[in-house]
Amino acid sequence: MSNSSRFHPRYWPTWIGIGLLWLSVKVLPWPVLRFVGRGLGRLLMIAVPRRREIARINLDLAFADRPAEERANMLRQHFEAVGIGLFEMGLGWWGSENFLRRVGHIEGLEHLDAAVAKGKGVILLSAHFTTLEITGHILGIERPLHVLYRRNESPLVEHFLKNGRERHAVDTIHKDDIRGMIRHLKKGHTVWFAFDQNYGGKGSVFSPFFGVPAATNTATSRVSKMTSAAVVPFFAYRTADGNYVLTIQKALDDFPSQDEQSDTDRLNNLIEDAVRSQPTQYLWIHRRYRDTPEGLSHYSPQA
Repeated sequence: MSNSSRFHPRYWPTWIGIGLLWLSVKVLPWPVLRFVGRGLGRLLMIAVPRRREIARINLDLAFADRPAEERANMLRQHFEAVGIGLFEMGLGWWGSENFLRRVGHIEGLEHLDAAVAKGKGVILLSAHFTTLEITGHILGIERPLHVLYRRNESPLVEHFLKNGRERHAVDTIHKDDIRGMIRHLKKGHTVWFAFDQNYGGKGSVFSPFFGVPAATNTATSRVSKMTSAAVVPFFAYRTADGNYVLTIQKALDDFPSQDEQSDTDRLNNLIEDAVRSQPTQYLWIHRRYRDTPEGLSHYSPQA
């Protein structure tokens, strides 16, 4: 994106939003940002009915055993988490390293170090939580990371996302650049990877996620087999007082196996366990259950 095209009038609303985000994280203290974020999330719940409907359906499917009133509360709390996540993104881009170190508490860093020491590369396996942006920066301060990402539809937002993530990451790799990912892993690098969005068609299998079949990418198993990279699970959540707990688990034993289906089921179970600990902080606004074995969608055409 050229410098001149960034200032086209169609991008002015985006510039205003980014400017307000920058001003907020530079001026307001973190407790106030969390308060404002929760309010913003409630507004988003009203303003973006399509995403609200997707999240509602996802929660109804994943937590069908819980009362409807509890699921409604989870929906509201989820959008509050999304609102806070917007300010967390800004803090990842423009916040000080001292602040990020102060609020971030990393458990199990020795597991990542042990995997890296083997020199075979590491797939740092995570999932799409609302805390993704800030916790990725917290870990990136402590250890070199290469981040797999999906491009944003807006070139201007993409510019800030890419530059912001590369502030504490060595490099960003587009999700379709599997060769690039493999190249980094073969050099012994650590690549952050989240595979938990709907990937229908070739390269995916239906795997249970909260007991519901979900189209799930099998790339983790295949790439690990091709590169001999260790798979190290990594999950993080926001505490009530505005701090972050980042948990790095031991590298998976006997992975990959000879069965991509069992490998994928195993990884989905790991993510499900992490989500159950903080269910409202998972990113339920994406269509996790878009494809079904029967070829029918759980979502309305509008969603």
